[in-house]
Amino acid sequence: MRSSWLNKLSVIFGPRPPLSWLLLCLISALALIALFGSSSSSAFDSVTPVAVPDIYTNYRRLKEQAAVDYLELRSISLGASRQRELDLCGRERENYVPCYNVSANLLAGFKDGEEFDRHCEISREGERCLVRPPKEYKIPLRWPAGRDVIWSANVKITKDQFLSSGSMTKRLMLLEENQIAFHSEDGLIFDGVKDYSRQIAEMIGLGSDSEFRQAGVRTVLDIGCGFGSFGAHLVSLEVMAVCIAEYEATGSQVQLALERGLPAMIGNFITRQLPYPSLSFDMVHCAQCGILWEKKDGMLLLEVDRVLKPGGYFVLTSPANKPYGSSLGMKKKSMLTPIEEFTEHICWSLLAQQDETFVWQKTADAGCYTSRKQGAVPLCKQGHETQSYYRPLVSCISGTISKRWFPIQNRSAGFQLNSDELEVHGVESEDFYEDLQVWRSALRNYWSLLTPLIFSDHPKRPGDEDPLPPFNMIRNVMDMNAHYGGLNAAFMEEKKSAWVMNVVPVRAPNTLPLILDQGFAGVLHDWCEPFPTYPQTYDMLHANGLLSHLSSDRCSMRDLFLEMDRILRPEGWVILCDKVGAIEMARIHATQVRWEARVIDLQNGSDQRLLVCQKPFVRK
Repeated sequence: MRSSWLNKLSVIFGPRPPLSWLLLCLISALALIALFGSSSSSAFDSVTPVAVPDIYTNYRRLKEQAAVDYLELRSISLGASRQRELDLCGRERENYVPCYNVSANLLAGFKDGEEFDRHCEISREGERCLVRPPKEYKIPLRWPAGRDVIWSANVKITKDQFLSSGSMTKRLMLLEENQIAFHSEDGLIFDGVKDYSRQIAEMIGLGSDSEFRQAGVRTVLDIGCGFGSFGAHLVSLEVMAVCIAEYEATGSQVQLALERGLPAMIGNFITRQLPYPSLSFDMVHCAQCGILWEKKDGMLLLEVDRVLKPGGYFVLTSPANKPYGSSLGMKKKSMLTPIEEFTEHICWSLLAQQDETFVWQKTADAGCYTSRKQGAVPLCKQGHETQSYYRPLVSCISGTISKRWFPIQNRSAGFQLNSDELEVHGVESEDFYEDLQVWRSALRNYWSLLTPLIFSDHPKRPGDEDPLPPFNMIRNVMDMNAHYGGLNAAFMEEKKSAWVMNVVPVRAPNTLPLILDQGFAGVLHDWCEPFPTYPQTYDMLHANGLLSHLSSDRCSMRDLFLEMDRILRPEGWVILCDKVGAIEMARIHATQVRWEARVIDLQNGSDQRLLVCQKPFVRK
């Protein structure tokens, strides 16, 4: 009888709506009743000012709850299959790096080295799954022990690859059972990194490499960094060295450097610019990096000139067939002649040549470019300097009319910028330091949250006791929406043993020059694309306001969480701060990628929430 009655109704009113639609209507009706009720109460109680804050608070909470209810109902209407945990990828994708597929690039017609470049536009949408760690993966050792000893199973390098590597590599690292041990900076070996660093310092007129910062060298772009030994030494001198190297399927320089807790990312400039603005680094270093600088009519050197600050240095050590200290053969001398000729046209001066190392200095006088001889490289046209996000290489000199044209020797050795430098970036001193104060407080709160104890159901690893401060290793940190770099500055003030990759989204205000001028590591990136790094390379991911920023249909939040899971180490942390609606949606996606997640109310009267997550250690 009941079913026939419903059938008659369906004839009159149409088919029965789904249960999720009915629930949505019910919640909407209740929300409207609550809103009308609160507005009428507001009019009635307007005579009593004391009651207004309570009404406002209740109104805000009703709006938030309505948003949360809507998102939950929406997720139910999308189907239960969308909410289940994602499967693990096969073992063949343990070292998976999207956008770098040489065979696919060749099929697409890329050649002359372009096939080794980054091509996200031809990447096919594959299976959505979670990239698992290698079978024998182990949590890295705490810093600084992890700088000198890493687990060989965590990186894709075999014993045969190690034995076939060059003599310099063998002198700098040893393969011992399940570990790779690097020579400590305290161990002075023949032709060691310390000697090499001191040699460079002497060539630029310093008494010791400890004077790099006083001479204005705070940031170094290390091209083809080997296994990061030079960068590790510079870190001990409080110099930020960022390693870039091309994608390598095995034995990757970038992967090894990141595993050691050193700043690094995949990057090359065969045909396209690096994702850094002009005037980004105080020194560009290339030791046996394999780049033929005289090719492409000098465009590779022009890219170095673009990212080099006025008065900065280009250090080139040619392929070392002989130890440092040997005489330079005539063949190598003739090979460098075209480089020496080209550098004169772009206002570089050869400061010194010692053994196989050459040091050039970029002019600090912008007027040099207008007084050059005929046939010199032209200046880029005004307006050419836009966001440098993998744009084609240029055959002109850029940055000469930038407001940031300051010689590095005139900058202070400290990290904080003065009011004049902030004014160049269009930032008020009050806003900058207020932002920094916010992050000082936020970091202290974050640090208290970085413990599995906030997850009551967190399973301990077998044999482990409850963790003690600092709870777990936090060394490689990524700020996915860095703004002014305030989180990085707070880390440094608190003397945390961490470095931060400050990422500025390409569609956000371009604050990357401000970040780089503070001596921090940073890069432009489009979060609708994968980040150029290897799996399991970051201990902590942080994002403030990024989810709301990426709310357009162009980006998939699920793909973003898959990418975050790919680059996050097992037992790594994620801290997201955003509006309540975005956080609730993020919590759903965090469940799909198997993270343990908790939403935390900031208790400050705002509509912001924190989502604190920890990635479990999956050994399947």
